[in-house]
Parts: sequence; C-alpha cells; structure tokens
Amino acid sequence: MNSTVLFEVRDRVAVVTLNRPEKKNAINRAMRKEVQDAFVRIRFDPDIWGAIITGNGETFCSGKDLLEKLPDEDSEVMSNDELYLYLRFIYKPILSALNGAALAQGAGFALNSDIVIMADTASIGWPQVRRGISSVSGPSYIPHAIPWNQAMGFLMRGRFIEAADAYRFGIANEVVPRDQLMATAHRWMAEIMQNAPLAVQAIKEAARRGQELPVKDRMYLARDIANHVLLSADAKEGILAFKEKRKPVWKGR
Repeated sequence: MNSTVLFEVRDRVAVVTLNRPEKKNAINRAMRKEVQDAFVRIRFDPDIWGAIITGNGETFCSGKDLLEKLPDEDSEVMSNDELYLYLRFIYKPILSALNGAALAQGAGFALNSDIVIMADTASIGWPQVRRGISSVSGPSYIPHAIPWNQAMGFLMRGRFIEAADAYRFGIANEVVPRDQLMATAHRWMAEIMQNAPLAVQAIKEAARRGQELPVKDRMYLARDIANHVLLSADAKEGILAFKEKRKPVWKGR
C-alpha cells in the first residue's frame, strides 16, 4: 500500500507531503494516522528543528474524506480537531506551502502553521455550507485572522480566499508562482535555521501560550521562558560568537 504521507528530513527540516493526489489529498483515517505520526516525530525528534507541510498534486488538501465509511474511533488515532491543536502547539517552526486549494481541514492546517507560502493558483476555503454541514476550523480560526465581516462573507457563502487576497489579509506571508513554491518555502526555513533553535522555539512557545492571556501575564510567561533559554549552551555560544565576530554554531541544547 502506498503511503498517504511522505516524510523526509533535510538540513534539520522535515518535509511532510500529503500524498493522495488522486483524491485531492482528502484526509481518510489512514492519512490521519500518518499525519499524526509525522507531527509526533517533528515534536519529539531533537534532530528536527522545523517542518514544511505541502501536498502532492494539484490540491494541498480538500479536507476530510466525506465518502469514507469509518469504523468506531479508537484512542490510537487523533480526531481531526485534536490534530489541529497538536500542530498548533508544536513549538518548532511550522510552514505550510500551499501548492493548491487548502479546504476545510487543509485550511485548518494552514491557519495553525506559523508561516504560509502560497502558489499564486492556491486558495483557502471552507465549502462545508454547500454540503449542508458546518465547520470547526473555519469559525475557530479565520474570524480571528481577518476582519469579522470578511470572514463571514467567505464562510457563509462557502467562497474561497484566493492567494492574492490571502496575502492582502495577512494570511499568506508570500505568494509565488507554483514552480517556485518549494524553493521559497526552503528559503524561509533556511533563514529561520540560521538562528538558535531553542530561542526560536521559545519565541513560538511564549507567543502561542500567551495568545489568550492578559498582557501582564503574557510578559511574565515570556520572561520565564526567556530566562530558561539563557541557561542553554546555545545562548553562551551566541554571545561568544558575537564577541569573537564569527558565525555561531548551534547545537540545539
């Protein structure tokens, strides 16, 4: 059986490729388990400092496979909603490279990433109302990412946010021709990889955990995390390299 998710690591960056192109990368149970395994490895493998998520074929991800007849759920496989939260709180940098339409759960993956690079033919959307059903990721995330009336205009009509509008709204960091998508994604990650991995992870942890806190609590949280990073070998290396006017060599510890 072909893998529904391709996984490779290069230069400390994991590339996760959704691999059901004949089904527009619709997420069935097998893919959900493989996505889960990929996310867990990214989180816990110390040799992985960041990750790129993309899709094989013309579509990034069309969402849940609505035609799959599922057996009773079991505790070994995360639900779709649990996958969102798990991805959101991996404190390593996560970049979504949208090669095509990111719909429903695919859009949820994009909005729970830290950086979004889109092909100029890609889009983000939640078509569920056209199928007589509602959405979790749509109302949970997009009204907090763009103005309310714009979000409702897309969600209530089941319309898609095209790449140019996603960039205008601040959802996409960069929009490029499709044949430049992965090179651009790797360029962004390479720039991040120049920095101390523990410091990068601390920045994300403080931002994610503090997102819903009052400003004073956010500051105390960020200070506690920053103080912990100050004790790392990389912090000592960074200061020494600055003093010696050389490029630092990060160890991730």
